Amino acid sequence: MSALDDLRAALAEISDLGRARALLSWDEWTQMPPRGAAVRAEQLSTLSRLRHERLASDDLGRLLDRARAEVKDAPYDSFEASLVRMTTRHWEKARRVPPELRAEITRQTSISEHAWEEARDASDFRAFLPYLERMTALARRYLECFEFDHPYDPLLDDYEPGMKTAEVRPVLEALRDGLRPLLADIAASGAEVDNSCLYGDFPVDAQKRLAREVLEALPLQEDAWRVDETVHPFATGIGVSDLRITTRFDRAYIGAALWAVIHEAGHAMYHNGIDPALERTPLCGSVSLGFDESQSRLWENWIGRGRPYLAHLHPRLRELFPGQFADVDTEGLYQAASRVQPSLIRIEADEVTYNLHIALRFELELQIIEDRLALSDLPEAWNALVGDYLGLEVPDDAHGVLQDIHWASGSFGYFPTYSLGNVIAGQLWEAARMELPDMDAQLGAGEMGPLRDWLGERLYRHGAKLLPAEMVDRVCGGSLDPAPLLGYLRDRFGGVYGLEAAETATPSVS
Repeated sequence: MSALDDLRAALAEISDLGRARALLSWDEWTQMPPRGAAVRAEQLSTLSRLRHERLASDDLGRLLDRARAEVKDAPYDSFEASLVRMTTRHWEKARRVPPELRAEITRQTSISEHAWEEARDASDFRAFLPYLERMTALARRYLECFEFDHPYDPLLDDYEPGMKTAEVRPVLEALRDGLRPLLADIAASGAEVDNSCLYGDFPVDAQKRLAREVLEALPLQEDAWRVDETVHPFATGIGVSDLRITTRFDRAYIGAALWAVIHEAGHAMYHNGIDPALERTPLCGSVSLGFDESQSRLWENWIGRGRPYLAHLHPRLRELFPGQFADVDTEGLYQAASRVQPSLIRIEADEVTYNLHIALRFELELQIIEDRLALSDLPEAWNALVGDYLGLEVPDDAHGVLQDIHWASGSFGYFPTYSLGNVIAGQLWEAARMELPDMDAQLGAGEMGPLRDWLGERLYRHGAKLLPAEMVDRVCGGSLDPAPLLGYLRDRFGGVYGLEAAETATPSVS
């Protein structure tokens, strides 16, 4: 066998351990009985330690040295060269982190997540604070393993490989500074948008039927996915053709069964489109979480809330929920899906205010990691930024600092990927519209295959062969740029709220 064959065999086992851990995590939040939490934390910790030990091993380093000589003349983005290059990157980073620390982070994450769930239900930040302190202390121990320009860099790199805080911060600040005047213009317009059709009494059985029909109509491989209920919706790939979609249903709001499902399906379509030849290697994944999120947001918002798709879906909504939609025409449905109303909960936020939710989380994370904010002061700091950016008063911790699971998971560095995903989605959408001039007609007819094929050819099939900056340049022809997203939001919501079309200036990224 060649060195490359030996490397692939070793990486396949490492991948299997990671996918097994992902399967246990999926089960933890969908099927596991509550009393299984303690032992599940240990099981996840064991798998995490075993995977990390193999990934950081001297044996893998020697295999990489041998394989590197074999692929030195291969094209940069070939499977062989990409496998060696990207695995070397993972290996070098893993070498810095002791297996015991990786295992402890995984174990404590599982414990902390369940403590967060109880604290959120009780709206009691003080009950969760000791767990947050442990996760933050573990994050600081993790940072001690690295050299960095900014202490946030290694955390961000876990989700956006190769990106630095100094690169991401101006993009997110330009997005924030472009959205705040748009939100002010919408508020000043005095226009009223009626979204009452989305609220009422929606029997859960009918919602489940709608969710499955929506999923079955999307260009997902048949028999490659399943959908289950959970507290905090997510999607995970156990393999290219083993996709686990989760959601939750709210009897009083149809959006949870509709747009949340499309959101998670966007993640699933990305992973379903990866070249199966990359299976059981580090290349069998998304470029980054920002790119992953670009697909959930693109399918949820640009498509799922767009006029063409809603016109296609409208008749079925009338059949399933005549009490809410019988007297609502297609334009009324589009208007309802386009209402801008600052809200306390991130996952319920409209397209304009969503990134302001991310901005405040990103700023708080930086303060925590830079040791400028005591964790005990986090609720007060959170509430102040919600008031500043969204003009709202936070009534309790459940509607404020406890609403997200991310800090319970120790996922510092994760939140920016949501806004980066929106920025990338805006750039992808602009490119797709230029190359698919019939896209509106296709989406209106429920034909989503052409767009999925376009994305599959340019993005999905390549998996994680390239770094995020390389993929942005390849697909979008440049660097991260919030201007297409801000232009799209101004056009869409300016039309709904009657804003002047000339008000299109967007902040520059310096």
